[in-house]
Amino acid sequence: MASFLDSIGYNLWVLPALLLIPLVGAAIVLLLPVRAPAVGANEVETPAARQVALWLFVLEFVVSIGLWWSFNPADTGWQAPIDIGWIPTWGVRFTLGVDGIALMMVLLTTFIMPLSVLGSWTTIRTKVRSYYALLLILTSGMLGVFLARDLFLFYVMWEVMLIPMYFIIGVWGGERRIYASLKFFIYTFLPSLLMLVAIIYLGLHMRSPGGTPDFSYDRLLLSSVGMPAKTALWLFSAFFLAFAVKVPIFPFHTWLPDAHVEAPTAGSVILAGIMLKMGTFGFLRFALPLFPGAAMNPTIRMTILILALIGIIYGALVAMVQPDFKKLVAYSSVSHLGFVMLGIFALTLQSVQGALMVMINHGISTGALFLLVGIIYERRHSRQIDSYGGIARVVPMFAAALTFVSLSSIGLPGTNGFVGEFLVLIGSFRTYPALAIIATTGVIFAAVYLLWALQRILFNPLDKRENEHLTDLNRRELAMLVPLVAVIIWLGVYPAPVLRRMEGSAQLLVNRVERAASLPRVSEAGR
Repeated sequence: MASFLDSIGYNLWVLPALLLIPLVGAAIVLLLPVRAPAVGANEVETPAARQVALWLFVLEFVVSIGLWWSFNPADTGWQAPIDIGWIPTWGVRFTLGVDGIALMMVLLTTFIMPLSVLGSWTTIRTKVRSYYALLLILTSGMLGVFLARDLFLFYVMWEVMLIPMYFIIGVWGGERRIYASLKFFIYTFLPSLLMLVAIIYLGLHMRSPGGTPDFSYDRLLLSSVGMPAKTALWLFSAFFLAFAVKVPIFPFHTWLPDAHVEAPTAGSVILAGIMLKMGTFGFLRFALPLFPGAAMNPTIRMTILILALIGIIYGALVAMVQPDFKKLVAYSSVSHLGFVMLGIFALTLQSVQGALMVMINHGISTGALFLLVGIIYERRHSRQIDSYGGIARVVPMFAAALTFVSLSSIGLPGTNGFVGEFLVLIGSFRTYPALAIIATTGVIFAAVYLLWALQRILFNPLDKRENEHLTDLNRRELAMLVPLVAVIIWLGVYPAPVLRRMEGSAQLLVNRVERAASLPRVSEAGR
C-alpha cells in the first residue's frame, strides 16, 4: 500500500485535499435542487442532499485512511508537509503537516463524520441542504485545527468550526436550542479572543529575519524557549482559557450539558467525539510546547491536575443523579476528559499516550452512546430514564449494543476504554501517585452511573405499554453501530499499531517540555 501511495504522490496532495473536499462538497449540496413537498409531508428538501453528503464523507474517509500506511512512525517530524504563502505582509502562511498526534485525530474525525450523517438520516427534515453543508464546512474547520502549522491559520480554523456548530444547535436543536447555542458560542468565543491576542503578540515579537511578523509554529517553538517568565505566564494563561473551556475542564464545563442535550444527535456526536478533543489537542500542540516553563510551574501544574481530578469525580457523581440519559452521557464526558488532562500534565510517556488513547476512545464510545440515545429517542420521544424499563425484551439488538458500548465507556478490560485509562493511571502514578490513586475512583463511579442506567432502561420490569411495541435496530442503524463496535474491540484487544504511531510524537513532546522547563528563565528586567 505504501508503494502505491508513493506512486500517486499521495503525501503531496492529501492534506489540502482533506480540507478542500468538504468545502467543495458544501457548495455542491447547497446547489442541489429543492423538491416540492408532498401534501402533508414534513420533508421540504430533496433527500439527495443526505446521499451526496454521505458519499462525500465516505470519500473524505477513504482519502484520509491512506495516512495510516503512508505515515512513518520512526519519523518524529512533520509528514506530508504543505507550505504556501497566504498573507505575506502579515507573515501568515498556509502551512499544514501531520505528526503522530494529529494523525489519530484526523482519522477519528473522518471516521465519525459519515456515521453522524447516518445518525441524522431521518431526524433532519427541514433545511436539509443547509444542515449537511454546515456539517461539511465544520469538517474542514476541525481538520484544519489538527493540521495547521501556522498559529494564525490555526486560529482561523478554530473559529471556522465554531460557527457551523452554533447554527447546528440553534436551528436543528431542542426546545432550548437558542439558549444552548448562545451559551456555547459565548463561552467558547470570548476566551478565543484572548488566545488571538496572545497569537498576535507572539507573531509581532518573534519576527522573521525580514522584519515581518512570524506565526510559524516551528520558529515560535524555537524562539519561545528564552521568553521571560512573566510574559510566558500571561501568554500561557490566554491559551489555557481558550483550551480549558473547549475541553471542558471543571469549572468551565457548564456550557457542555446544555449544548449536548439541545443539539441534534449528530451535533452531540461531533461535540463529544471530536470537538472536545480540540481543547486537549491544543494543550498538547501549543500550550505545553510553546510555554513549558509556565505549564510546568509547580503551582500551575498542580492546580490544573487538581481541577482534572475534580472533573473526574464531579462529572461522574453528577452523571449518577441525572434523570435524562443524554445529560448523563454529557456529564460523563467531563469525567473522561479529566483523565485526559491528568495524563497530559502528569507528563510521562505512558500518561501522554494514555491521554491520547482516552481522546480516541472517548470519541468512539461516547459518540456511539449519543447515537444510541438518538435511536431510542426517535422511537419514544423521551430521554428520561424513567420512561423505559425492561426494553431488552423488546429490542434485544439495541440492548446488546447499548450494554457493550456502556461497558467500553466504563473501561472493561478487552474494550478500548480500558487501555487509555490504564495507561493514564500507570503513567500518572510515576509522578503523582496520590492523584492517580484518587482518580481510580472515577472508574468505579463510571460503573455505578452507567450500570444503574442500564438496569433502569433495559432490565427492570417492562411495565409501560408504550414500550411494548418498540422496533429494534434497522439496517441503517446497524450500519452506524457495527463500525464503532468493531473499533471498540480492535483498540481493546490490539492497540499496538495506534500506540506505535503516536509514541514518537508523544516522547518528543515529553522530552521537549521537560528540557525547556528546566532551562533558566529570563527576567523582564534583564531582557
